[in-house]
Amino acid sequence: MDREIFEPEHDDFRDSVRRFIADEISPNFEQWEEDGTVPRELFARAGEKNMLAMAAPEEYGGLGLDDFRFNQVIVEEGSYAGVIGSILGISLHNDICLPYFLEYCTEEQKERWLPGTVDGSLITAVAMTEPGIGSDLASMSTKAIRDGDHYVVDGSKTFITNGINADLVITAVKTDPGEKHRGMSLMVVERGMDGFERGRNLDKVGMHSQDTAELFFNEVPVPETNLLGNEGDGFKYLVFNLAQERLSIAVAAVASARAALDWTLEYVKERTAFGKPVGSFQNSRFKLAEMKTEIDIATVYLDRCVTALNDRKLSVEDAAAAKWWTTELCGRVIDDCVQLHGGYGYMLEYPIARAWADNRVTRIYGGTTEIMKEIVGRSLGV
Repeated sequence: MDREIFEPEHDDFRDSVRRFIADEISPNFEQWEEDGTVPRELFARAGEKNMLAMAAPEEYGGLGLDDFRFNQVIVEEGSYAGVIGSILGISLHNDICLPYFLEYCTEEQKERWLPGTVDGSLITAVAMTEPGIGSDLASMSTKAIRDGDHYVVDGSKTFITNGINADLVITAVKTDPGEKHRGMSLMVVERGMDGFERGRNLDKVGMHSQDTAELFFNEVPVPETNLLGNEGDGFKYLVFNLAQERLSIAVAAVASARAALDWTLEYVKERTAFGKPVGSFQNSRFKLAEMKTEIDIATVYLDRCVTALNDRKLSVEDAAAAKWWTTELCGRVIDDCVQLHGGYGYMLEYPIARAWADNRVTRIYGGTTEIMKEIVGRSLGV
């Protein structure tokens, strides 16, 4: 089924992204998987190719392209190439962190931070999750107590994507520990601040080239000029931006499912059993037909959600529905594809094995499937 969402400029951008991945990421991917991170230089190279913070206004060095379809192209091409672990940091920088800077920064903050987010000299991260609280953000214990013209930040965060490489960490804190949602604020903790320490680069099941870290804040003095937006409005800001974050995860899920199907089609046409190609058996054809149909249907819904996001009409509920459905679909598709590969599906020399490990987390981060269903369920008035 033809996709009608993209214009010629998106197709041109896709060609550029595909070349960038082929030249800069794929040849180095195996080494970065062993290293557990991508080099900072990757962000600088992406900045040179206009692949960072595309929505930033031109006066800060950006392109002024407030069009999520460009973000979508980057995530799709990273998934198709089987290097989602190495592209995820760029996606987080563009899709998840940048909106906070565009929506809530003062003019002075934009002048300080946006040029670096565009050229890749300032890598961004967002720190919400804490040990032991999972999706229950209102129960966070990291606090920021005002002391004159600055805040003193104490606490820790975990599972932070870009945690090792990040220069600017959008950190969710309690400025009023006595309150739950209304006591939350956001502030930017910067590399080099006294008392800001990074723990280990966490050893994950998949996405090994994506640095994921623990962060520790030991009485970190953060100037009040690093507060994002209004004190006490942090939870509201997080809710506003979570829709785009969840849509970005959905984009990766559908693209990863399509890539898995393509790899498997190629494999079952060549691999033989009992004197026939594996793909010629009825069970194989039925499985492949089911996967293609579901991926095509998911793509239509996904593209509609992207259009709604661009029109500022994407609801929290629709984003949650897209996130849980597509990530669960991706899990089913990749698992079936591993099965169709037989024993070779469990070997890392085949991309399907790495995709199986990489994509399991998508049903957890950005809000678990169960939380997404709760969001959708509550919208039904039950």
